[in-house]
Amino acid sequence: MTDPDGPGHVLRVTKTLPAPALPFAGSVFEPRAPVHEAHVPLDFDAVYDEHADFVWRSLRRLGVREASLDDALQDVFLVVHRRLGEFEPRSSVKAWLFAIVCRVARDHRRLVRRKEGHEELPAGVPDRAPGPAERLEKAEALKLVDALLAELDDEKRAVFVMAEIEELSAPEIAAALDVKLNTVYSRLRAARRDFELALARRGGGRP
Repeated sequence: MTDPDGPGHVLRVTKTLPAPALPFAGSVFEPRAPVHEAHVPLDFDAVYDEHADFVWRSLRRLGVREASLDDALQDVFLVVHRRLGEFEPRSSVKAWLFAIVCRVARDHRRLVRRKEGHEELPAGVPDRAPGPAERLEKAEALKLVDALLAELDDEKRAVFVMAEIEELSAPEIAAALDVKLNTVYSRLRAARRDFELALARRGGGRP
């Protein structure tokens, strides 16, 4: 199994994204103070350079199939380019981007359902570290995480990915999803429970 080529051209900016690191090594979510960034105009190239790999990885985690990742990434950054002036630093750029990612991922999943009547799980992307045994082990772990995430509903999945994999704070998640802070905590507790139950059913752990 080989890595996908990563995203192609986005607004004439060509980037090659690294394979994502192995996600979910336990519970990493802890309430933290919200991240506030200086209220200065965003530069598109700078946003792309810093966050393209995060966007691409998040699209995978939210169920965008591998064959559609490049298109979905381009869709996200087209929205970013159009809405640069709308960004307000009440949260981080990363949280703002994730809100866009959620909508784009949802639209791509709906398109797949309409065209094919089902969604295909994205293939796991192995790490590039030397050693076939290690690559295989990490590829299998990624495929398992993808399969477990696919068992969560959209609301739980988004919160789980943001908190457990991307390590965003609860206030950042609340701002990104435009929900109350208590809703974030409630969804995350439910998502953790469902994830652990799904893992236990596959023989990978206990709830």
